[in-house]
Amino acid sequence: MNILYLIIGLVLGIAVGACASILIRKRILKGKREDILEKAELEGENIKKEKMLQAKEKFLQLKSEHDKYVNDKNNQIRDIENRLKQKENTLNQQNGELQKKMRDNDSLRGSLMSQKEAVEKKAEEYERLRAEANKQIESIAGMSASEAKNLLMENMKAEARTEAQAYINDTIDEARLNAAKEAKRIVINTIQRTATETAIENAVTTFPIENDEIKGRIIGREGRNIRALEAATGVEIVVDDTPDTILLSAFDPVRREVARLALHQLVIDGRIHPARIEEVVAKVQKQLEDEILETGKRTCIDLGIHGMSMELVRLIGRMKYRSSYGQNLLQHSREVANICAIMASELGLNVKLAKRAGLLHDIGKVSEDDPELPHALLGMKLAEQYKERPEICNAIGAHHEEIEMTSVISPIVMVGDAISGARPGARREVIESYIKRLKGMEDLAASYPGVTKSYAIQAGRELRVIVGAEEVTDEQAVTLSSDIATKIQNEMTYPGQVKITVIRETRSVAYAK
Repeated sequence: MNILYLIIGLVLGIAVGACASILIRKRILKGKREDILEKAELEGENIKKEKMLQAKEKFLQLKSEHDKYVNDKNNQIRDIENRLKQKENTLNQQNGELQKKMRDNDSLRGSLMSQKEAVEKKAEEYERLRAEANKQIESIAGMSASEAKNLLMENMKAEARTEAQAYINDTIDEARLNAAKEAKRIVINTIQRTATETAIENAVTTFPIENDEIKGRIIGREGRNIRALEAATGVEIVVDDTPDTILLSAFDPVRREVARLALHQLVIDGRIHPARIEEVVAKVQKQLEDEILETGKRTCIDLGIHGMSMELVRLIGRMKYRSSYGQNLLQHSREVANICAIMASELGLNVKLAKRAGLLHDIGKVSEDDPELPHALLGMKLAEQYKERPEICNAIGAHHEEIEMTSVISPIVMVGDAISGARPGARREVIESYIKRLKGMEDLAASYPGVTKSYAIQAGRELRVIVGAEEVTDEQAVTLSSDIATKIQNEMTYPGQVKITVIRETRSVAYAK
């Protein structure tokens, strides 16, 4: 029993302690809650006061800005009112002056009317006296006034005609003498002011190399590299005993430049084999096209020529790699442009048009369209196609007198072309005829169906013709070489003999993925 009572007492004690602890915790939480609410109310009051202060400051700021705006508007209105009052006073003053002038004019008009009447009376008296004098003169001379007037006019006309004719003859003789002197002066001054060095274009480019080991790598095993390079560029590559030098021979400067740049990249890269050669040649051809366009742009900028079609600019860049009778075509065209500009300035003509026509006068020589058409007419056709002015088109087409000159610029361009080409040492006829013969040989081979490329090498002693494997069979290739040889023999004049080599190559390409 004692144990039971003890357990019950213990349980009751625990229960009483738990209740007491709960009551104590509630009182503590209640106190904390009251403190938190009191702090929150205090912070709320502080925030409220702060916001009210901010709102008051903002209100005062807006109020001051509004007052300033109102004052500014009032000042503007007062200024406008003052100006209007000044204008009104000025108008009133001008109105008074105008009324005063009108009164003065009325009085002046009255005096003028009286003077006019007096003048009319005087004129009537003069006419009466003159008529009486004319009658007396007619009676004395025995002829009427109209007859005397006609006789006097005829005599004066004959005398004036004689004097005018003599003056005209003297003026024409003097103009002829002065024109000859002036023309000589203009031409001499123009030549002196545009004198440039003359560089004769040749058909060989020298490529320097460091040692004979590189020369052997360029040749390749059994000459396969050099053959691949010749086939890709159409340039004859001469490797002889000359130390540290390889010669690139071709009549076309563009091909020589492509071969030179390709060789330069291959030597620097070190990988020289047929596949790499074809890749580099294709890349260099693209780079050279970009360089040609850049050369054309730079030339136009140097000469101060603007607004030209990009295709014409590209053709101007191609002039750098063309020659006319051994004279570089771009240098010749720039020289003609400057000569035309100076002559036009001396004669008081349009300098810009003359310079533009001089630069474009030989543009037909670098075009690949209509090879049978004379280069002057082809250049005129290109200029018309790309919307050049009619004066420029006529100057281009007439600079070799193949069409009638309708512009004052046309004879200037013709004279400028003659001055530039006639300079001693500027041109060499032999090179031009040589290049024409080789170009004609290539065009003859390219006229056959199935021919993709044709290259004249060995100074025209060999013609390499590349045909498409899908279009030409082996048997047709043999026949084609014979046909080309026969046609060259019948239609062309050449020294020695020409070797025709027809190349037919089949390639099969597949990709492993």
